[in-house]
Amino acid sequence: MSASVSASATAPVTLAEAPLRQARNSAALWTATGRSRGHEVVRRRGFVAVDGDERAGLRILIQEPDLDPDELAELSELVRRAKGPVNAEDPFGSTELSHLGMRNWQMPIMLRPPGPVAEPALDVFRVQRPEDLQAAERVVIEGFELSSFEPYRPGELFPPALIEQPGVDVFVASCDGVPAGAGVTVVADGIGSHYWVGTSPAFRSRGAGRAVMLGSLAPLADLAVTLTASKLGRPLYESLGYTVAAPSTWWSSVPAAPSR
Repeated sequence: MSASVSASATAPVTLAEAPLRQARNSAALWTATGRSRGHEVVRRRGFVAVDGDERAGLRILIQEPDLDPDELAELSELVRRAKGPVNAEDPFGSTELSHLGMRNWQMPIMLRPPGPVAEPALDVFRVQRPEDLQAAERVVIEGFELSSFEPYRPGELFPPALIEQPGVDVFVASCDGVPAGAGVTVVADGIGSHYWVGTSPAFRSRGAGRAVMLGSLAPLADLAVTLTASKLGRPLYESLGYTVAAPSTWWSSVPAAPSR
């Protein structure tokens, strides 16, 4: 489904608003993913959780900076009984989860205002066919070294129903006809956001990441767009007009930090 939205449908987004807008957008992505996988989605005022299986694990999206004691207790119980790895993102940096044996680190939330987008140097297309969705899935699993999704099972990370979810689009950049990069965009609550922007190891340092970003930004040119940046990705995003808004705290039960 196309994620393009006219400028008249949105209002300017400030840097101060970016954490809350990122929180809402992340919840939209993971709710869509959970629905597509048939996993349980738990919605509360202060958080959204997607409770998956042994490989997908539990994903927690903090939605407010002030979880009440009951919400924190329920969240803690979800973590304790999780079947697989637990990952939580807190754009507000205000929820303490170290009592659950989880480690944390920070990554910046970045904001790009509406504006023109250059043409990518590689061919970039929006995924519509199952085989292209699997190609994107393989790129992301390999590019992010998602060991919990190995051995590979088609449709486990990106279920076929994901691209049928409102506002969700998956993009692939190809180099000489071979999938080289991939990424996901979500439009929700009047803004766009990027996730899982990755490059196949065989095509690193060949412009695939930039191409995916430019190709997926084109339908969002009239929107404010957020993302959460890794250390390696930040220079690319800054070159595309993104500005750091605030630090986001990430929590994980696994040794290696997941990337987006």
